[in-house]
Amino acid sequence: MKSFLKTLVLCMFPALLFVGSAQAQEAPKKDDDYYELMKTFAETFEQIERNYVNDIDRRELMEAAIQGMLQKLDRYSNYIGPRELEAFNESMDQEFGGIGVQVDIDPTTGRLMVVSPLPGTPAYKAGLKAGDLIMEIGDQSTEGFSTRDAQNLLKGRPGDKVKIGVLHQGDEDVTSVEMVRAIIKMSTVLGDQYAPDAEWEYMLDPEHKIGFIRLTHFSNRSSEELQSALKKLKEQDVKGLVLDLRFNPGGLLSQAVEIADMFLEEGTIVSTKGRNSPERSWTARKEGTITDLPMAVLVNRYSASASEILSASLQDHKRAAVIGERTWGKGSVQNVIPLDGEHSVLKLTTASYHRPSGKNIHRDKNAKPEDEWGVTPDEKLAYKMTDKEIKDYFEYRRNRDILKEDGPPKSDFNDPHLKLALDYLIKQIAGEADSTKPNPTKTGAEKPAEEKQTSSKSDSQE
Repeated sequence: MKSFLKTLVLCMFPALLFVGSAQAQEAPKKDDDYYELMKTFAETFEQIERNYVNDIDRRELMEAAIQGMLQKLDRYSNYIGPRELEAFNESMDQEFGGIGVQVDIDPTTGRLMVVSPLPGTPAYKAGLKAGDLIMEIGDQSTEGFSTRDAQNLLKGRPGDKVKIGVLHQGDEDVTSVEMVRAIIKMSTVLGDQYAPDAEWEYMLDPEHKIGFIRLTHFSNRSSEELQSALKKLKEQDVKGLVLDLRFNPGGLLSQAVEIADMFLEEGTIVSTKGRNSPERSWTARKEGTITDLPMAVLVNRYSASASEILSASLQDHKRAAVIGERTWGKGSVQNVIPLDGEHSVLKLTTASYHRPSGKNIHRDKNAKPEDEWGVTPDEKLAYKMTDKEIKDYFEYRRNRDILKEDGPPKSDFNDPHLKLALDYLIKQIAGEADSTKPNPTKTGAEKPAEEKQTSSKSDSQE
């Protein structure tokens, strides 16, 4: 056990292997403290493993210790173990092996229900439609299934077959459908609704030629998808653009920079500063920049991280009006560090980022509303949705995101943020002088824009 103890200390801190006996005498006191602290940790590990009343798994013990250390840091640093790593990679890549169908629990029957097939996927090609009930997956009945149960069985290795029993709307008998799993690439760039050809419709207001693009988060294909959507809008002679970043929790910094660069000719996009990493900044390039398209960016209290980088850079450079609510306030950068032979990763906060004006985005745990953090909407373009309005918005959005032959159902919901954006862009397109012209320097410690509605404090979000 002593040899195990020594190995554990040395493996955790391999730099100690390079400290010879003569060098050790000259090593700084901090290194001595390091060794003593790790020795105490290893002794504790040994005592628990040897003498605790019940058997305990070494990996579980080590992972618990890692999580304990991270709890002393910030809420965004995290350890992703082998069991969670696949889901983490899927969230970053937005792709997995499956059939390409969104499912939920039907409130009437309690069975799995198809919410919408994704265009071009095996589910779509097999004829699955919104409202169909999935009665069986393989040889298992789906009675009592949760959506997670369904995901576990429907996902799998691309090229493998999966058979499901489907009860189509209006049918009395279950139909057996066999599909071959494929790589499902979840799009992060969405339009307002599906067009008749099962592709997203990005032109929201054909009369005024105003496009509408939702960016759900920043994955490794987001900038490429956005370029494709913009190309379709240009073919329709788009005159103005609404970029919706509401409820976007962030993602890859590189994608936020690439997207900002699409609309900025010059100047700093974002800069980062860290204790043990050099200060960096990203600068816009003129080549390929879209400069002749008035823009409105929608944000709310759940827009975070990369969403704030993008909206802040466009606001500071007076490239777009920012409309909606003050953003979440996550101005920290996490590096993803492989561990355990790449079977697990450490997501560690290593730097903070700053908007082009140099002002702070991050909201620490003691921050007050009057402090400088987040991205504040432009003057006269702020509106804070009530909890009921958010609930109504989700129901409205859910219905419009369903792929149906007869299109989405009509709704009485009037999106207040979108209305502000359309009013603003119509005036911009008409060339009218307008008192709602964005004031990009109005952020942080300056008086925030007045919000027309109030809502309860939001829960913590990562």
